[in-house]
Amino acid sequence: MTEKLNEYNQKRNFARTMEPVGITEVVQEGLKFVVQHHLARRDHYDFRLEWEGALLSWAVPKGPSYNTRDKRLAIRVEEHPLEYRNFEGTIPQGEYGGGVVMLWDEGYWEPSGDVDEGLRAGMLKFVLQGGRLKGKWALVRLKRKAGETQDNWLLLKEKDEYAKTAEGISELTTSIRTGRTMMEIEEGEEEKITKNPFSSTDVQLAKLVNTVPEGENWLYELKYDGYRILAYIEGDSVRLITRNGHDYTTRFQDVASSLAEWAEGRAMILDGEMAITDPAGKTDFQALQNYLKNPQAGNLTYILFDLLALDGADLRGHRLIDRKETLEALLKDAPENLHYSRHVRGNGKESFRAACEAGLEGIVGKKADSVYSGARNGDWIKLKCDQRQEFVIGGYTLSDKKTSGVSSLLLGIYAGGELVYAGRAGTGLSESDMEELEGKFAGLKRRESPFQLAPKPRSKEKITWLEPELVAEIKFAEWTADHRLRQASFKGLRTDKNPKDIKKEKADEDIQPLSAAKETEGIVEANTNGLIIEGIKISNPDKVIFADPEITKGDVIRYYAQVAERMLPYLNHRILSIVRCPKGISQTCFYKKHPGPGSKGIVTIPISTSDGEMEDYFYIENPAGLIAEAQMGTLEFHTWGSRVDELEKPDLMVFDLDPDEGMDLSRVRQGARDVKNILAELSLNSYLKTSGGKGYHVVVPLKPAAPWDGFHNFARRVAEVMEQKWPDRYTSNVRKAKRTNKIFIDWIRNGRGATSIAPYSIRARNGAGVSMPIAWEELDTVAPNGVNMAEALRRIGGNDPWNDFFRNNQQLK
Repeated sequence: MTEKLNEYNQKRNFARTMEPVGITEVVQEGLKFVVQHHLARRDHYDFRLEWEGALLSWAVPKGPSYNTRDKRLAIRVEEHPLEYRNFEGTIPQGEYGGGVVMLWDEGYWEPSGDVDEGLRAGMLKFVLQGGRLKGKWALVRLKRKAGETQDNWLLLKEKDEYAKTAEGISELTTSIRTGRTMMEIEEGEEEKITKNPFSSTDVQLAKLVNTVPEGENWLYELKYDGYRILAYIEGDSVRLITRNGHDYTTRFQDVASSLAEWAEGRAMILDGEMAITDPAGKTDFQALQNYLKNPQAGNLTYILFDLLALDGADLRGHRLIDRKETLEALLKDAPENLHYSRHVRGNGKESFRAACEAGLEGIVGKKADSVYSGARNGDWIKLKCDQRQEFVIGGYTLSDKKTSGVSSLLLGIYAGGELVYAGRAGTGLSESDMEELEGKFAGLKRRESPFQLAPKPRSKEKITWLEPELVAEIKFAEWTADHRLRQASFKGLRTDKNPKDIKKEKADEDIQPLSAAKETEGIVEANTNGLIIEGIKISNPDKVIFADPEITKGDVIRYYAQVAERMLPYLNHRILSIVRCPKGISQTCFYKKHPGPGSKGIVTIPISTSDGEMEDYFYIENPAGLIAEAQMGTLEFHTWGSRVDELEKPDLMVFDLDPDEGMDLSRVRQGARDVKNILAELSLNSYLKTSGGKGYHVVVPLKPAAPWDGFHNFARRVAEVMEQKWPDRYTSNVRKAKRTNKIFIDWIRNGRGATSIAPYSIRARNGAGVSMPIAWEELDTVAPNGVNMAEALRRIGGNDPWNDFFRNNQQLK
């Protein structure tokens, strides 16, 4: 806990209030603000601005006003932790601030000058981009009167297009996050705003092809030249997310506002392209670059081509043609900056020819009956009128004719994990481009070439090498025989792309017909009922294992084949206990600790038990072992906390939060945060995953040094510390009678022979939930049972939330 939050922490008894403990933190994407309606001893609004890891806070008795003549008193109070921006509920009477708290507004703020200087001088001007408060505002400090102990400020609305002649807030009486009134919050009623069924997904990607498939099953749309954006809309809240997970809401605030007003509170998830269009409707990537530098320049349009969720229902499994028809109907009376992407059924060759003749980038073809799988699987294809793709900038040159600037960019693509030199781009660079690039290059310079084989400098030029962190879009004539770009021209930077994802685009010559056999990553599936995976013949693949939704044995085995790469680092070379359901979860399932006759792909090992006897246990070495177990009906995989090469020195500690029946999910989430914070105070990194059941798991990788007794006792002490610090919230006692209205911090699974569910394992429960690694930032959006098999498969195609699990703990193998 840092000094700036000492006053906040000293005023609160966290054993009684569910307000978050004050710890400073840094959120990367934009400065956030929140306004909370607070019905305490006196009714008021709390106005909070994120700054340097905490929330600057003012109590505004009458609330903000859109009338520029109103001067609203704003009393400066102690700074609050960033996590407080998510707090909505009741503070117990008798506690500091006792009463009801509502999340009245939230969004982003942008200071108009130096914030620290503004606070010292008593004049802070800023722009709000919220669901309810927008435009220019100011805080002005009043002179302290004799006897006053707090700074009094005035909150003012400045003149702009959002100003009104009335205060404009009195009719807004519900939470922007949950849709509840103050009375409904106090009575603990459920949220009224419909939530989206998922908070992140991988985008469907198009394969580059040279030939246009024939048939009426293909829909053709224009290929747009902009940024791929997913829009997540809930209530009055909108998030605009790039394909690599960056939040661009503040960059495209006008579109975000239009989406919120148009949606009218309905929950939906949209897929489209953010672009600048000219009067003829043609998209211009360079114009979009200019817009990002100067938001006043250009006609920003969100071109929408897919609908992934609506009113809480996941539509990704519906046919594309049905999703598009629903989207078209929704957009019938949409604002001008929201545009529906129309399509042509069949006639691909004619569509491609017309696009090229009109000087457009190309077309995208999509199978009319395809689902949204979040992959590049051939259901979507693209045909380009000219050669164009992204490249990583690994350096730049400067000729002796220039004293500054950029003569050409040295470009590369990734192949086999190495950055391979692909050529240079020396045209398309305007003066403003060079100025921008020079600024970005300043902090990326390095001594050695980042390329696998460094290009040699030409006569009378100097090369400056760069860290390969910037991506450029390049237009070029062709690839030469020695795999170099010819006539390459710079079109702009791509901040929405991950450099590691940049590879050479290769066109598929043909599109496989729907009846073709599938052959991917060790899976061979014929058109008959036979299935062979990792060399193992799968019997009865059509046997139903889960009834709702219907999931077959073949589905389960394909799942484990696809997640094997992500799952095995946490599973292999660890002693296993497994749960088998050979006849499905509706029939008898059983635990198994010891290998049986005929088991394939696994390794047996003799281990001494507590009574000194030797018994055979088993572990998995590779994907074949995982598939062999799944073939035998295994659904759940549970692991020891140690590896077989250091069996008596555990390296993986797990805390399972087991809540009492019927407990509100917000309390369970706060429990996970409290475990994380306790561990952070001990300088331990922790990672979060869903359990597939009622609670979350907090996982701590450790150096394999301490014996089991010390490891076990340490885990117990962490749980006891939580119990002592918050006796009304947590218990370390395993007895159910002791956990009424509390969360049991299960530390017992950290003993020798005890196990915990492995990351990515399916659970043998209705719904086919998965124990899924998630980022801490997702805690408030992903429920403990919120990831099923389908969602898990979509997630593994994206960024790994535990990607530094091993890097931060190098002792793990």
